[in-house]
Amino acid sequence: MSAEPIPATGTQTRTEHDLLGELEVPAAAYYGVHTARAMENFRMTGVPIGLHTDLVWALGCVKEAATEANRQLGLLDHRRADAIAAACREVQEGKLGAEFVVDVLQGGAGTSTNMNANEVIANRALELLGHTKGDYGQVHPIEHVNLGQSTNDVYPTALRVGLHRAAGSLLAAMGGLRAAMERKSVEFRDYLKMGRTQLQDAVPMTLGQEFGAFAVMLAEDELRLAEAMGLIREVNLGGTAIGTGLNAHADYAAAACGHLARIAAVPVVPAGNLIEATQDVGALVQFSSVLKRIAVKLSKVANDLRLLSSGPRAGLGEIVLPAVQAGSSIMPGKVNPVIPEVVNQVAFSVIGKDLTVTMAAEAGQLQLNAFEPIMARALFESVGELTAACTVLAERCVEGITADREGLRAGVENSIGLVTALVPYIGYHCATEVAQHAMRTGAGVIDVVRARALMDDAELEAVLGTPELLTTPGLRLAAVVPLPLS
Repeated sequence: MSAEPIPATGTQTRTEHDLLGELEVPAAAYYGVHTARAMENFRMTGVPIGLHTDLVWALGCVKEAATEANRQLGLLDHRRADAIAAACREVQEGKLGAEFVVDVLQGGAGTSTNMNANEVIANRALELLGHTKGDYGQVHPIEHVNLGQSTNDVYPTALRVGLHRAAGSLLAAMGGLRAAMERKSVEFRDYLKMGRTQLQDAVPMTLGQEFGAFAVMLAEDELRLAEAMGLIREVNLGGTAIGTGLNAHADYAAAACGHLARIAAVPVVPAGNLIEATQDVGALVQFSSVLKRIAVKLSKVANDLRLLSSGPRAGLGEIVLPAVQAGSSIMPGKVNPVIPEVVNQVAFSVIGKDLTVTMAAEAGQLQLNAFEPIMARALFESVGELTAACTVLAERCVEGITADREGLRAGVENSIGLVTALVPYIGYHCATEVAQHAMRTGAGVIDVVRARALMDDAELEAVLGTPELLTTPGLRLAAVVPLPLS
């Protein structure tokens, strides 16, 4: 049972039949009549399920787990079970990915996806046993591969297990981006600059604090994603059609979930109420909402990077993003913030897909939600896009960011917002007059304070010359000399 799978080539066919009648299928194909019908019916996106590799891997895991449960319960003989399990492992390894040809967007609540898996696994098992494809008397897609199962528990379970695996990659990418932000926070820890609220000068901070805040934002969403992953580890495998477990052995659900946890290395557990779990997709809605949250945060960070790097001379120009490509076909020397821009667009895409998941979840009826295929497409695409966005933002942008330390400090000294730091020393009313005078005349705040003899140079240096006193609350309060009571 070690022969490599043979790709579907040539023009020879074999005849298969289903309840609609007979249909010719390519002789070398591992898929069968049910898959071929679906190929004719669902020419929607041009994206076959085989391109969603985490979903195909998960289908292989679920089918192997079912096989081992049925073997354990004495429902499947060892010879067939060995061959089916071996075929399932080849699916997990990606060796049969090209045979998963059904469009990812399909009617039937995922039935075509389940049958595609059943037929591919059955025909590969037949080949491993020395039989020809389509000899279903030996290994049958439904009687043996799908034994004790329904699309309605296989597809939702595979979807959740596949998403869990994909989310692991997203978590790793988010961690890489967070680490890049943390390194910049350390690098820029004493680069004094002006903070801004409503795009107006606010109070001083360090560039390191700005990047540190980005890192914390990402860390928070890593926790939220991990929580959402926990929710999708509860599966309805063993519930069969509507959650009652009809046609499955009484011990099948527990056995299948146990094998699945081992095979997929995902700690799945059977849902407490399989009827509820078969119709409720709340965990997918929650998962999608977390992806949207991540997208919103990433887009906000991308916006800030574009603003901070705007210019380079007529904008804020506080940081310099690494140049990764020429920016214009007409303006020589122009370099655009293309990496943050593509991250913005990923965010727009993910936010839109969250609405798709919401509508599909709401459209569920009675004991089943028939619209999990569109949820699968939306969620796998969102996870993949966010993973790529985090990776490229870290590697092609954040890692190479530089800043002009002296220019940032000059911006602080020239800012009207600096006057806020003097309020504990000269009072709010006096500070307001200083700010208004500086605005009218264009003078610097420090120059106005000196001219009005409100503070001498030594006092100004003590207050404004140490970035830590301007940006660290505890040190700031300890250094304040209270104003005399009037």
